[in-house]
Amino acid sequence: MRKLKVYLLTGRTIEQGKAKEFGKTSNLYKDSVAVCYIDPSDMKTLGIKSNTPVKVSTDFGSVVVRAEKSSRGSHPGVVYIPYGPWANQVVDPETHGIGMPSFKGVPAVLEPVPGEKVKEIEELLRDSFGEGSKR
Repeated sequence: MRKLKVYLLTGRTIEQGKAKEFGKTSNLYKDSVAVCYIDPSDMKTLGIKSNTPVKVSTDFGSVVVRAEKSSRGSHPGVVYIPYGPWANQVVDPETHGIGMPSFKGVPAVLEPVPGEKVKEIEELLRDSFGEGSKR
């Protein structure tokens, strides 16, 4: 499988904000945040299309999300995952005394993982925090 070195950005989206109103365990929320927006040229390099499962790996962890073609300008080598439990798996949890982790410019590796599934939020949290987690 092909791999691509990228920089990861995270942030809020309108879709994420609207979906949060339906609850963080809703499919609408998962669809709005368990996604990685990728430059079309990088998708071509990886040989993937929208909805392909991709693994995003950083020094802090890895997560499988679905690929989506970015519609925001040309930005090869830069990917975007909306704030949420999936993005939290791959950003530095250290807040450096300011209360917020660094959500921008995280070096990452992106690779297609056909056949893997995007975890449901309950499974993602259980794997991260243990069986008793109900966050």
